[in-house]
Amino acid sequence: MKFQGTREYVATDDLTIAVNAAVTLERPLLVKGEPGTGKTELARQVAQALGLKMIEWNIKSTTRAQQGLYEYDAVSRLRDSQLGEGKVHDVANYIKKGKLWQAFETDEKVVLLIDEIDKADIEFPNDLLQELDQMEFFVYETGQTIRARQRPIVIITSNNEKELPDAFLRRCFFHYIRFPDEATMRKIVDVHHPGIKDALLTTALTQFYELRDTAGLKKKPSTSEVLDWLKLLLAEDLSAEDLKRDGANALPKLHGALLKNEQDVHLFERLAFMARGQR
Repeated sequence: MKFQGTREYVATDDLTIAVNAAVTLERPLLVKGEPGTGKTELARQVAQALGLKMIEWNIKSTTRAQQGLYEYDAVSRLRDSQLGEGKVHDVANYIKKGKLWQAFETDEKVVLLIDEIDKADIEFPNDLLQELDQMEFFVYETGQTIRARQRPIVIITSNNEKELPDAFLRRCFFHYIRFPDEATMRKIVDVHHPGIKDALLTTALTQFYELRDTAGLKKKPSTSEVLDWLKLLLAEDLSAEDLKRDGANALPKLHGALLKNEQDVHLFERLAFMARGQR
């Protein structure tokens, strides 16, 4: 069971090594990187490449670790008892299975994605240490111990919004997805926009990387954003000549696909103003 990337996903050598190492070690793969670098998509492509079902747990700021195991609806049980419902005598009727329980009870190996773990409370990763390490947990309401029938491939993503606990990190295989260089980006573009003219792509990528390298930029555009930008350029049938800029206009064509806040737009407007003043 080896991951080599897919036709829809350009995986670098070090990324495929990381995925396969985590599978071999039976450790969660913790993937960090800038937003938009394909961390979530990696899990989907691993599942597709290995022919496995994927279970996705999207983490929010309000998500608790217990929700990944199960939730007991005591309120509904109390209400049903007052109404004389027969099912009230079986507490299992009021247990809602979480994503980990779903992954543990499947007869076949699955990919379990825990997406954006850094959004949750700082204690969230520590609260899952035992379950991810031992691949089991106890249900107090029913007295059951839920054990994984097949150890899932666990992929955990983080945008690095907060530091994760050391005890949690020790149990993971770590990989940081570096932002693609131009050669890798060309391969990624070829997957999404095959047949794009080389002159247009060269000019667009030159402007894109110049924009990313601009000092003072608050939010650097990501891989997903350059793909959106190229889609717009193709839809508008723009050529490499159309993308040429002068000192009076430092902003790229259709820059709304790349710059996502007013501070960065104002930065390029100031650069254009300074360029005009130096003429």
